[in-house]
Amino acid sequence: MATQIGYIDLLRRNRSFRQLWLGQVVSQMGDWFDTIALYTIILKLTGSGRDVGLLLVARFVPSFFFGPISGVVADRFSRQRIMIVTDVLRAIVVLGFLFVRRPDQLWMVYVLTVFQLGLSTFFEPAKTAAIPSIVEDRELVAANAISSVTWSVMLTLGAAIGGFITSWFGTDVAFILDAATYLLSAVLIARIRVTKRRKRERTKLSFGRLLGITETIEGIKYVKDRPRVLALLLVKPAWGIGGGILTLLAVFGEKIFPVGKDAAGGIGVLFAARGIGTAVGPIVARRMSGEGERRMQAWIGISFLLAGVFYAAFGSATSFVFALVVLGIAHCGGSILWVFSTVMLQRSVADNFRGRVFAAELALLTLTMAASNYATGELLDRFRISPRIVTIGIGIFFLMPGLTWFLTQRWWDREQDHANKSRSHGLGGAREYATGDGEYSGRES
Repeated sequence: MATQIGYIDLLRRNRSFRQLWLGQVVSQMGDWFDTIALYTIILKLTGSGRDVGLLLVARFVPSFFFGPISGVVADRFSRQRIMIVTDVLRAIVVLGFLFVRRPDQLWMVYVLTVFQLGLSTFFEPAKTAAIPSIVEDRELVAANAISSVTWSVMLTLGAAIGGFITSWFGTDVAFILDAATYLLSAVLIARIRVTKRRKRERTKLSFGRLLGITETIEGIKYVKDRPRVLALLLVKPAWGIGGGILTLLAVFGEKIFPVGKDAAGGIGVLFAARGIGTAVGPIVARRMSGEGERRMQAWIGISFLLAGVFYAAFGSATSFVFALVVLGIAHCGGSILWVFSTVMLQRSVADNFRGRVFAAELALLTLTMAASNYATGELLDRFRISPRIVTIGIGIFFLMPGLTWFLTQRWWDREQDHANKSRSHGLGGAREYATGDGEYSGRES
């Protein structure tokens, strides 16, 4: 049995992954400056929960519309170049927020957010699909755990520091810093060495292939024929159904648990607690469950149930300290299912389909997140339902994906059982991982 790869050891000896990770560190730190600043601007100009919900819709919807073509682009072109170009363009877009000064200019926030997150739709699938080309198979869990923990730490630090910077120095400074971090990320990613991918077969250029329609249909058929891939692909979108919690965190930070002289302080602290929870989750789960497929699979279902119970507890919390603790625990569940479903997809999907699968996952996730945040905003403003009641409802709702995961497991596990039986005949002691297209890449146990 191969020993687990240490996080520090992976960063120390894998230069390319280290560069990618450093790019993630700086750009995600800046992203949280940007996020807190936008929440602050909207609440200052309008004070509306619906307007905060619309911002989140603007952040999530682009991935649904651009998702199919971004997956085709990630499978067709250099994933490294895609990341560099999108980083530079996002730096330019973020500077546009500097021109928002009055309530009648709020539309600029939504338009620029659509462009910013539309570019992210091309960056994220390219990054996730590139990781297996940068690290070894036995390093995948550690690599994705590091990425998740980094996101969490940057959320914690970025939200807290971003809240401080926005509160004391203003939103303009936050936007300028975010633009600078995108440019630094592009420089770091430019220094990565990515394993060359197998050359694509030459095919006759058609109108459908030119627009990416043919390859999108190929991707849909690929997933349709593999129930296990489909089940894993739907994990994050199922999590996104409860994504309205992000709107609620902004409202809780302003009205229920305010910190400092304006909304930025409370929002920053709540998002920081969320970040701590997401940092702890995958580390603890990896230590408890190891890296076996069956245990990771079980933890995905458990994580939904964990999140549901503790979101409900957060909604009913009257103590600020207790609220921070249960919020952190709820997001432990979210980060566990995020990391484990990503690793299992990376192992199950062929490289030439990986970009399309992760783009589809992102598109569905952002669609459910957008719908959830819009519905949350409507429940708060139109129907005047208490933020606490809405939060408790989201917690209860989170229990359903977890129960569904366990109830349907036998159906989509048949594919894996069949693959295991096939591999057990004449393949010796090597551990094999299906690439999803009938090929296997063996690694010594």
